[in-house]
Amino acid sequence: MGYLFIVALIQAFSFNLIGEYLAGQVDSYFAVLARVVLAGLVFLPLTRWRQVEPGFLRSMLLIGALQYGVTYVCLYLSFRVLTVPEVLLFTILTPLHVTLIEDAFNRRFNPWALLAALVAVAGAAVIRFDSISGDFFIGFLLLQLANFTYAAGQVLYRHLVARHPSDLPHYRRFGYFYLGALAVVLPAFLSFGSVEHLPGTATQWLVLLFLGLCPTALGLYWWNKGACLVSGATLAVMNNLHVPVGLLLNLLIWNQDEPLGRLAIGGTVILASVWLSRLGARQQGQSGPLAAR
Repeated sequence: MGYLFIVALIQAFSFNLIGEYLAGQVDSYFAVLARVVLAGLVFLPLTRWRQVEPGFLRSMLLIGALQYGVTYVCLYLSFRVLTVPEVLLFTILTPLHVTLIEDAFNRRFNPWALLAALVAVAGAAVIRFDSISGDFFIGFLLLQLANFTYAAGQVLYRHLVARHPSDLPHYRRFGYFYLGALAVVLPAFLSFGSVEHLPGTATQWLVLLFLGLCPTALGLYWWNKGACLVSGATLAVMNNLHVPVGLLLNLLIWNQDEPLGRLAIGGTVILASVWLSRLGARQQGQSGPLAAR
């Protein structure tokens, strides 16, 4: 659980760094690419390249493509139209996505999950009821895609490690994760990135260095490793820890003019959607989310 606690705190700080120093200033695709390259430089030298089952290798490439590649491209794009508090609140919905994915694996239909999704959309509307726009909902949908792929990556990783036990420590087989992420991020940058919006200050480069080494390298590794060591209920609790911490940092330091009333009401509605999802899971005899961001 110590791994999860540390990563949750790092995530809370990272969301604010992205929103304040990179979003709208540094090309989103380059920022995501720089992070995965830095993380890869940490783990690839430690990776065992021989005696790794082909099935495990292919699955790790897929997990990296989902949990980092698609997730973080969507996350950075959402910062173009959403505030940091909104981004933080909308990441609360990852357990809902995990429930839907687990139901799909088990060929179940969960009406509670669909109800929870509708309630979550209502909560998002409350936060921006005075200025709802197409861009706002595009940002919301981008974050839901990010939540879905992040949840899918973690669910797959837990099942994969259980299916392919090994005497090797996790870090010796984790480098493939970043190769999978690179397979998504590099083509995205080459296709849509802008070299005219690379980091222009020392602060921006230092922020990218921190994001690449801490939340991307150590953070993703520690979170996935921790996810294999605790129960689903613990993961659900730890998943949401970064939200209040991140909001507190943002509102006290960077964004003191945020409309707190709507933020609180909308956030409460979104939290109610997560509660509905868990209620449905208990009624169906599930143990709760396997993993969450």
